[in-house]
Amino acid sequence: MPADVKETAHGNSHKRTPGSDDVGTVGTKMEADVNDEPGDADVVESGPPSTGPQAEAEDKSGDADVADGDSAPEPPSKRRDTERRISVSIRALAVSTLVVALIAATGVMTWLYLGATARFDDQARQGGDITHAEHIAQDYAVNAAIMDYKDLGPWKQNLVKGTTPELSEKLSKAAVAMEQILLPLQWSSTAQPLAAKVRTHQNGVYVVDAFVSVMTKTVQAADNLQSTATYSVTIDSNNAWKISDVGGIASAVGQK
Repeated sequence: MPADVKETAHGNSHKRTPGSDDVGTVGTKMEADVNDEPGDADVVESGPPSTGPQAEAEDKSGDADVADGDSAPEPPSKRRDTERRISVSIRALAVSTLVVALIAATGVMTWLYLGATARFDDQARQGGDITHAEHIAQDYAVNAAIMDYKDLGPWKQNLVKGTTPELSEKLSKAAVAMEQILLPLQWSSTAQPLAAKVRTHQNGVYVVDAFVSVMTKTVQAADNLQSTATYSVTIDSNNAWKISDVGGIASAVGQK
């Protein structure tokens, strides 16, 4: 180092050597430049990226954050559409169930109605058949009880009217036998219906008891005699409602 510089430093001399200020300035500037350059500490702090389990965990965490960010919340309009579809589905199911229940109830009611109607029809038809049988028996009994010894032709005709061929033949023979009694007694009688009641009926065959009030006049009685004659009439509805059997005709003339 030059002698004049030393002396200035130790002797506190105020002598200024040429260029000393410039040297100091240059040194200061160089020191500032050195401090501004990145050092070893800066290199260590910004070292290479970390590796290993911790790095993988950080990567996965980052991926999860990215994934969470990608799944955006469902738009309100889409959510309303979904709720509306669910509501419509429930409503349609309820309506369908109600319709099925109504159809089932209607079917049951129809079946019950048809069954009841069929029973009522059967009862009405059976009642009509009974009434018809009683009417046939009553008319026959009245006509069979009316006699006039002066003309027994109408009585013989009424006796076989509405009967089967077999019964007609049988009654015709009985009329010939009864004529032998009616003529000597000068038998004359009138009749009025009293009642007729079905006693039994089976497989379309009706047995009817017909009751007739008979007013009789003969040569043996000065006054008219009132009596009640009972006829048992069997009617077959399967054979055009023909009379297949008759009982009690003899009671009209006081015989068995």
